[in-house]
Amino acid sequence: MNDKSCVDVNRLLNMLKVTGKRYDLEKIERAYDYAAALHEGQFRQSGEPYISHPLTVAEIVAGLELDTDSICAALLHDTVEDCADKTDLKEIEKLFGKDVCTLVDGLTKIVTLTVEDKEDQHIENLRKMLLAMSKDVRVIFIKLCDRLHNMRTLSAKSEKKQRLVALETMQVYAPLAHRLGMQRVKLELENLGLRYLDPIGYEEVSNDIEKKYGMNRNFIEHIRELVEDKMTENNIHFTLEGRIKSVYSIYKKMYNQNKSFDEIYDFYALRIIVETELECYTALGLVHEMFKSIPGRFKDYISTPKPNLYRSLHTTVIGRDGVPFEVQIRTREMHEIAEYGVAAHWKYKSGERSKESIDKKLEWIARLIETEDGTRDPEEFMNAIKTDIFHDETFVFTPKGDVIALPQGATVIDFAYAIHSAVGNKMTGAKINGMIVPIDRVPQNGEIVEILTSSSTKGPSRDWLKIVKTSEARNKIRQWFKKEKRADNIVLGRQLVELEFKKFSTPYTEQQRTEIVTNVGARIGFNSADDLYNTVGYGGLPISKIAQKLHDEFERVVKPEPAAPVITSAEQVKTASPAKSTSKGGVVVDGASGCQVKFAKCCNPLPGDRIIGFVTKGYGISVHKCDCPNVVAGLKNEEHADRWLEAHWESRAHENVANVYEAMIQVYAYDRISMIADITTALAEMKVSILQISSQMRGEGRAVINITVSCKNIEHLKSIVSRLKQLRDVEDVTRGFS
Repeated sequence: MNDKSCVDVNRLLNMLKVTGKRYDLEKIERAYDYAAALHEGQFRQSGEPYISHPLTVAEIVAGLELDTDSICAALLHDTVEDCADKTDLKEIEKLFGKDVCTLVDGLTKIVTLTVEDKEDQHIENLRKMLLAMSKDVRVIFIKLCDRLHNMRTLSAKSEKKQRLVALETMQVYAPLAHRLGMQRVKLELENLGLRYLDPIGYEEVSNDIEKKYGMNRNFIEHIRELVEDKMTENNIHFTLEGRIKSVYSIYKKMYNQNKSFDEIYDFYALRIIVETELECYTALGLVHEMFKSIPGRFKDYISTPKPNLYRSLHTTVIGRDGVPFEVQIRTREMHEIAEYGVAAHWKYKSGERSKESIDKKLEWIARLIETEDGTRDPEEFMNAIKTDIFHDETFVFTPKGDVIALPQGATVIDFAYAIHSAVGNKMTGAKINGMIVPIDRVPQNGEIVEILTSSSTKGPSRDWLKIVKTSEARNKIRQWFKKEKRADNIVLGRQLVELEFKKFSTPYTEQQRTEIVTNVGARIGFNSADDLYNTVGYGGLPISKIAQKLHDEFERVVKPEPAAPVITSAEQVKTASPAKSTSKGGVVVDGASGCQVKFAKCCNPLPGDRIIGFVTKGYGISVHKCDCPNVVAGLKNEEHADRWLEAHWESRAHENVANVYEAMIQVYAYDRISMIADITTALAEMKVSILQISSQMRGEGRAVINITVSCKNIEHLKSIVSRLKQLRDVEDVTRGFS
C-alpha cells in the first residue's frame, strides 16, 4: 500500500472513529486492502488510481452513518464487474459475509442481458435496481453515493458522455433521492446535472445569485440576530441556519413559471432547529409575532408528513425593506431525516420495529415490482416509474381526516384504490368538499374526497384503465377483471388476436390458429391459449407486444420447413459426389456450393456436437445434431437419402469468439419469487447473454424455466448447466426444450 493510499484509508477510518458508533474497523480495512489489490493498475479517466473512487464513495456512505457492511460494499462495489477475472460474488461472500455480497450484487450493473434497444436496457437497469432495493434499501443509498462522486468528477469525461450521465442523473437518480427524502444529495445532483446540461444557464443564474447576495450580504445575518434574541428571550434551545436557494431550484422556477430572476421571492431562507415538536409550534408563533406573514404560504408538514418522511413547518414572511424570506422550523431528528431521508431513519431507529417502519415507507417499491410482474410490459413499467417516483405529490383528505398522498394528476378513482381495493371496485361516484364530481376529476392539495360506493355495483369499468394515473389503481382494476371476468376476457382477447390474424394474407385452419396461439403463449409463460386470451383481454398484455411473435409463429406453422426424412443412423447417410464445400459459423458442409447454411431450431447444434446437413427446398441447408429426433427417428424413406450431406465443424470453430450460437436450457426447480432473478444473476456473472426466458408451473410448487442463451460451444454450455445446478432449489438442468 503506497503512502497516499494509506493516508486516504486512514481518513475514512478516522471519520468512523469520530462518530462513536461501533464499526468493525478491521473488516473495513480488509475490504479496502482487497479492493485496492484488485483495482491495482486500473486508473480513472482523470488519471487517478481507480481505488480513489470506491474509497470516496465509502466516505460519502460513512457520512450517512450507515453500518459496517454498507461501507464494505461501497469499497467493493466495482470489484465483481471490473475485476471479473480475479474475483466473484462467491469469493466476496466467503471473505466478507452474505450481507456484503448481497449489497455488492445489487450494485453490480447489468452488462450482459440482451435487450432490443437502449430504452429497454435503461428500463432493465431500473428494474434490477428497484428489485435490489426492495430486498435491501441500503443498495440505493450506496448507489446514490456512487452517482454523486461520479457527478463530482464528471469533468474528466468527454462532452457527449457528460451529457448522457447528467441526463440520467436528472431523470433517475435525483428524483429517487427526492423520493427517499435525501434532499442534500438531491440538491447536489441537480446542481451538478444542470452544470453539464445547460452550462450557459447555470452560469447566468450563478452570477445573478452572486450579485443579489452581494447587494444583501448582511440581510440573513441581521435576521439571524433578531431571531436569536427572540428565541433566547423565550428560553428555546435552538440552532439557526441561513441559506440561499440553490442554482437549480431558481433555474427550474424561472423556466417552469416563466419568471425573471428578480421575480424569485423565496431567495433567502432561515432554518430554526429546536429540541421538541412543541417548540416547533412555539417558534412559529414567535416568528409570526416578529414578521408579517404572507397569506397562503404556510405549510404544516409535521402534522401531515410527506411520503418520503419529510416533516417541517414552512412559512414565508416579510423582512426589513420588504424583502420576503422563508422560515423552516423542525426538530434535530426531523432535520436529519429532511437531509438524508430514509437513510437517517435507518440511523435513528433499530431492530425489527425499524425494519417494519422502513418497509412501510417503501411500499411504493413493492407496488412497482407488482406492476412489472402484472403487465409483462416494459413501457407500462416505465410509465409507472415516472408516475409513482418522479412526480410531485398531492395531499388530500378522507372525510375522517386521514391524509392520502397521490402523484400529481391522479384522479378520484386513484384515490379510491389508494384507500382499498374493495372501495375502488364498489365505487359509483365521488364528492370533493361535499360536491359531486366526475370520476375523472383530479383532486387538489387540501381537498376532502369522499368515495360513494354500492354493494350492488357490477365492478369497475374497463374505461377506467384509460383514466387512472397510478400503477396501483391500474393493477388493481386489472386484477379484478382477471379474477371476476375470465370468460369475458377470453372472448375479448380472442377477438383482438383474430384481428392480428386478419393481417396475414395466407389462408390458415382453425387448428393452425390454435397451435400458433398456444405456442406463442408457451414461449412467454402461459399454460394454454385461453390463459393468453384472458391476459390480453383484461389488459395485462398489450396485443402490440405479441404481434411480432404471432407473425413469426404463423410463418413457421403455416409455411413450414419441409419435414426431414428419417434415417436409422447417421452412418447410413448417402451423399452426392463431393462438390465445393460451403461454410458458415464454423460449419463445413460437403457436396454443396453457394447454399445458405442455417442451424436447425429443433436441436440447436453447438461446436463439439456431431452434426449432419439436410438440403431443404427453398431454405438452403439445415444443420442438425446427429442424434436429433428429426434425424434419428424419421429417415427411413430412401427417396430423400440423397438430400442428406456430411457436415463437420471447422477445426478451430470452438476457438472463434466471433461465432456465437443459440442453446436452449430447461431448469427444473421449486417455485419461489426470486428464482428467475437468481438465474439471471448467475448468467450475468458468467457474462452469458439471455435471448429468451419463460416459465410455467408443473404443480406441487415446482416450475420449469425455459431459457435460450448465447453460447460458444458444447464445453461452454456444460459450464453454464453446471453453474445453474448449484443454485438453491434447482432440481435439474437439461439441454433443449421438452
